[in-house]
Amino acid sequence: MNFIRRIASIRISHPTLSGLWYAFLWMMIGALALSLLLQFDMLEEQELNLYTYIVHSIAILFGGLVSGKRAQMKGLYQGSITGLIYGILVFVISFLALDSSIQWATLAWLLPALAIGAIGGVFGVNLNRR
Repeated sequence: MNFIRRIASIRISHPTLSGLWYAFLWMMIGALALSLLLQFDMLEEQELNLYTYIVHSIAILFGGLVSGKRAQMKGLYQGSITGLIYGILVFVISFLALDSSIQWATLAWLLPALAIGAIGGVFGVNLNRR
């Protein structure tokens, strides 16, 4: 029984890794919500691109927030690194899954990911100061 408790209580101590974990968790929740909306005809496929960017933005924001909160200092740095790594991972996964070529528009998405993660990190550091 202690083994199960120990596994369930694993805590990722590095701020960037914990931020990435929470970012991908929120991305999976958002992807599930979008797929359910598509399944029940509440969302058209033409609108899916916009909502996908919204889900990614929210995921990066929460990932930066968690990494800033765990770091307790340098939230701008921690959040921006979390956003940049998230953006690179999503880019690499989509590049490999869709077998498409590298385009500048796709690479330009890394800058907003970095900025949104930095904003989340700044807010995350300030959550600790109460």
